[in-house]
Amino acid sequence: MSQGLLSDAFLISLIAGAVAAGVPLLLAGLGEQVSEKAGVLNIGIEGMMLFGAYAGFATAFGTNSLWLGFLAGAAAGLVMAMLMALFCVRLGLNQIVIGIALTLGADGITALLHHVQFSRTYPRLPRVETLDIPGLSEIPIVGPSLFARHPMVYIAVFLVLVLAYLFRNTHVGLNLQAAGDKPDALDAAGISVTATRTWSVLFTGAMAGMGGAYMAMIGAGIFVPFMTGGAGFIAIVLAMLARGRPIWVLIGAFLFGASLSLTTALQVGGVNVPTDVVQMLPFLMVMIVLVLFARRASLPAALGLPYVRGQR
Repeated sequence: MSQGLLSDAFLISLIAGAVAAGVPLLLAGLGEQVSEKAGVLNIGIEGMMLFGAYAGFATAFGTNSLWLGFLAGAAAGLVMAMLMALFCVRLGLNQIVIGIALTLGADGITALLHHVQFSRTYPRLPRVETLDIPGLSEIPIVGPSLFARHPMVYIAVFLVLVLAYLFRNTHVGLNLQAAGDKPDALDAAGISVTATRTWSVLFTGAMAGMGGAYMAMIGAGIFVPFMTGGAGFIAIVLAMLARGRPIWVLIGAFLFGASLSLTTALQVGGVNVPTDVVQMLPFLMVMIVLVLFARRASLPAALGLPYVRGQR
């Protein structure tokens, strides 16, 4: 087998790593897209991912069930999202300030819980079982990397199709769009802006929690404090630049996932690059993408603005 950037080992490691690192971004990015369409900028998504990562790992470790871990991760993200909905949607407080506060709170709580429960043992979950798609999983290089994965990978991709249909072809999608662009018009039509924004924030929290759970249980097999490492903020960028199209969240998540996994792939391919340089690539990519595409981003007119009925 050849060595270097074109070797089979490098390509397999890069694609597999892109999937492992990209799925949490995809789940969180899809959730954030729903929240932003409704007019809520959910900065707290980083904390929701981290809380979901801890809850998912702790549950999976205690029950030996990854699916219960995903449920626990979603529930943990949902609990934090309830706080976001209460303070920002119901009480109309500043979404950025509350989001940052929730993230800092999740950092401290999960670090403390980890110290109490796992700091002496650092347990790991066993290797996860995969669902191989017949025929496709046998394709050289691409097959094992894309089509022999945990079922949650396929579920995440399926959610892209579900949300794309929901945004374009259902009243739910129209209500979300109106809540973010013209909340007064939605209110005049007899649909509660507060309720629409509340359930969208709760959906975001559940998705972010599952993304964090995937990161801890399947991507790493272990929970460590602050392990999200800015993934939630990357998900926010993905949602903003996708311009309401879930398929672009999927593409962006895969590209950012590839940059996150590049360190391991280069090591497998026998290419010596300083680790610090490679670890800087995801955030360098964020800046490049923002410079190239941020002006084209189409954000809801009422994004980040609290809605008070009757106030103009």
